[in-house]
Amino acid sequence: MAVAVRGSRGASGNGGGGVGGINSSILRSFFSYRIFVSAMFSLLFIATLSVILTNHPSTPHPHPSLPSTGNAYAHRTFLALKSDPRKTRLDLIHKQANDHMTLVNAYAAFARKLKLDTSRQLRMFDDLAKNFTDLTMKPNYPSSLFKGDGPLDEDVLRQFEKEVKERVKITRTIIAESKESYDNQLKIQKLKDTIFAVNELLNKAKKNGAFASLIAAKSVPKSLHCLAMRLVGERISHPEKYVEEAPKPEFEDPSLFHYAIFSDNVIAVSVVVMSAIKNAEEPWKHVFHVVTDRMNVAAMKVWFRMRPAEGGAHVEVKAVEDYRFLNSSYVPLLRQIENINMQKFYSEDHAENTTKELGNMKFRHPKYLSMLNHLRFYLPEMFPKLHKILLLDDDVVVQKDLTGLWKIELDGKVNGAVETCFGSFHRYAQYLNFSHPLIKQKFNSKACAWAFGMNIFDLDAWRREKCTEQYHYWQNLNEDLTLWKDDTLPPGLITFYSTTKSLDKSWHVHGLGYNPSISMDEISNAAVIHYNGKMKPWLDIAMNQYKNLWTKYVDNDMEFVQMCNFGL
Repeated sequence: MAVAVRGSRGASGNGGGGVGGINSSILRSFFSYRIFVSAMFSLLFIATLSVILTNHPSTPHPHPSLPSTGNAYAHRTFLALKSDPRKTRLDLIHKQANDHMTLVNAYAAFARKLKLDTSRQLRMFDDLAKNFTDLTMKPNYPSSLFKGDGPLDEDVLRQFEKEVKERVKITRTIIAESKESYDNQLKIQKLKDTIFAVNELLNKAKKNGAFASLIAAKSVPKSLHCLAMRLVGERISHPEKYVEEAPKPEFEDPSLFHYAIFSDNVIAVSVVVMSAIKNAEEPWKHVFHVVTDRMNVAAMKVWFRMRPAEGGAHVEVKAVEDYRFLNSSYVPLLRQIENINMQKFYSEDHAENTTKELGNMKFRHPKYLSMLNHLRFYLPEMFPKLHKILLLDDDVVVQKDLTGLWKIELDGKVNGAVETCFGSFHRYAQYLNFSHPLIKQKFNSKACAWAFGMNIFDLDAWRREKCTEQYHYWQNLNEDLTLWKDDTLPPGLITFYSTTKSLDKSWHVHGLGYNPSISMDEISNAAVIHYNGKMKPWLDIAMNQYKNLWTKYVDNDMEFVQMCNFGL
């Protein structure tokens, strides 16, 4: 190799051996490449070997009882054969017992923190934890299972396992039963469910109670029905006593004090008339126009023939049918009564709908479609020769002389009434549907409402303002009941909007039929007290603290009143 190299160098240097020079160059390149590759492989081998030696785990010391030769499978097999499987089983049983003992200790600690009557549960948890501890200390168990190095006794292990399982079962049962007391989320949810269920029962009871109260309020009491029948029977038995008399001139005399009372309740009308007369300074100047329906007109006439008004006062009794102009071609209400949808509204199952729309049930009573209830909008036509008239509902009691009402200057207004609003209560918004654009445009939702029951009307101003035409206009628009629910106060608020003069509150105190908190001083100072609401004074559901103010004007000396057990 050295000679060849040197020869090649010499040949190259002499310039005559071109082929020899090329071959020498190729050989040098070839040997340089082989040296380079060999060096690289050597380095790679060394690096790989160092990595393997570094990451390879150290060989554990062999078990003294294991053979030093053979593969790892043989080693594991030998260990498995030499170990006692009962010890593994014992470890699992013991761990299960310890876990449940820890669980009952945790519940016991939580029971100590609760300021509840958990003493019984606390004792149970403590006893369970003690049972687990005592179990491991029972005779034969420590020496046979835990301290000895020899093989475990199968019978002792089975007995230990059986007792542990029994205690585990008891523990799980008790914890399952008492978990509710310690699971706050569960307790909260259960409380919510209970509250919801109680509210449902309460709402149902309220609806049922309201419906029952509605029935009691709107039904005719037995005593009242009895009285009407007795009076009619009296007329049939003695027709000669009850011959129709010619109208008295006082009935149209505008210089006298005229009252309008529209009712089918004989005893209620008698109380209104008697209380007004007894408190009048000049009763002979007072004229009472009683208008009732065809069914009760005979009874009403017999009553006032048998018990004529005292002090020379005058009482006129007529039926609605006596006013010929009140027909369906003139009166929108009578025309609406013939509407099939309106009839369906009042004839459908009230009991079923009570649970759905309790607030509207009171407006479903047929009295709101009674012409008797809407006569108040036709006073100028019913009494064409009068200038003023006082409207009294049949559930009022007069306590003072009322002649001062005719002397009040109404300043061109049509209606004199006591306002009922205070704060945000009894405003127009409570009676009219202000979501309707027409109502919203024409009226102020915050305007103060007033009460029907005692109203002094200037009939001349009424005719001038054409209030009856206004009533007809709005009643026609409300045929579908979208402006207000059927009643007489909402159309009254509309008809006499801006034409009502506010009177002093002492003239008319209302609420004795629903409000038990009215001051007795306020009641005693009132000229008229009004039992508006469902608890009428002639019903058993009347409020006792107010009832005697009405019953003292009941004519208990009248034989038919005694027969029909009024006041019992």
